[in-house]
Amino acid sequence: MPVSEISTAKGIETTPEALILVLVNRRVSIPWEKCSAKLARATPAERNRAELSPGGYGIHWPLLDEDLSVSGLLRAA
Repeated sequence: MPVSEISTAKGIETTPEALILVLVNRRVSIPWEKCSAKLARATPAERNRAELSPGGYGIHWPLLDEDLSVSGLLRAA
């Protein structure tokens, strides 16, 4: 599998406890505290407004003005 596919997400999901990255061959759950301090303090409504970039390399939370890379999140996991 190409390295670029390992660090890109096909989808994202949010739960009260974690961000879930949907990758090509697996799902990775990352607790909000490991994502960022801003996301750990955010409300569920703010977290749920996550937008995956078209290429799957990053996630943007417009209500929080927070941007994180998928590869960075995977390292945090």
